[in-house]
Amino acid sequence: VVESIGEGVTGLREGDLVIPAYIADCKTCETCMSEKTNLCLKYPLSYNGLMQDGSSRMSIRGQTAYHAFSCSTWCQYLVINVNFLLKIDPKTPLPDASFLSCGFSTGYGATWKEAMVQNGSSVAVFGLGAVGLGAIKGAKSHGAIKVIGIDNNPMKAAKGRAFGMTDFINPGESDKSITELVKDLTAGMGVDYSFECTGVPPLINEAIQSTKLGTGKIIQMGVEEPNVNINIIGLLIGRTLKGSIFGGLKAKTDLPIIYSKCKNREIQLDELLSHEIKLEEVNKVFELLKQPDCVKILIKI
Repeated sequence: VVESIGEGVTGLREGDLVIPAYIADCKTCETCMSEKTNLCLKYPLSYNGLMQDGSSRMSIRGQTAYHAFSCSTWCQYLVINVNFLLKIDPKTPLPDASFLSCGFSTGYGATWKEAMVQNGSSVAVFGLGAVGLGAIKGAKSHGAIKVIGIDNNPMKAAKGRAFGMTDFINPGESDKSITELVKDLTAGMGVDYSFECTGVPPLINEAIQSTKLGTGKIIQMGVEEPNVNINIIGLLIGRTLKGSIFGGLKAKTDLPIIYSKCKNREIQLDELLSHEIKLEEVNKVFELLKQPDCVKILIKI
């Protein structure tokens, strides 16, 4: 909720409900005015925990505290540039708003903005957390007829089907590789698109090999290690591997479209909510994440 506004800010007023995003959408720079990428040049994505001028706006007992990407939301108050905010309907359920700022939107956006999933196509989604479930919903919404969800947690099968998954693979239940299992479901051809949402290094190569020769597209969203070994032969035979931040979404341009679908109940975001806790109980999060039924944990600040 907007508490106060700085000089020169337009389009917002005190009391407005907003979603903070970590990707800016200035609408004036070369990339924000194009459809090629969502990475703003005027307000570039920060990886060092500091603001553009090299400073931090936060401290704890005199010691510098660092930001997460371009904004820090684990606090009761934050100072943020208006280009990172999306104003939404004040009647929006707060859990839904929090789920749209990342996670589900990232997966949904990747099918729409990055892969541009085509009608009648086939898709494999690696990892059925919030990002993966977003990719399943996005693929189904854009006309994919076979949507394969892959996760070693059998309880994720029901969640995947709730968002439009047609087939489920639990790698732990077979001696075959994931690639073989995907090809078994696609007449030996592989899928048109793979969405890798875990960042687990071996799964990146499985995602590559699971797509069709010559035309397969792999969108990489998960990250576990900064450096991984890629089977280059899998790419030399015509496949395309593309990285994606925030699913290629622009906060002010694209998020309103997803938000509208949620508001019209085309997307059931409440399917993501599995646990709720108070901030004082935050250490329980680490145990809840290990529970097989965990998808998204809402922390009430």
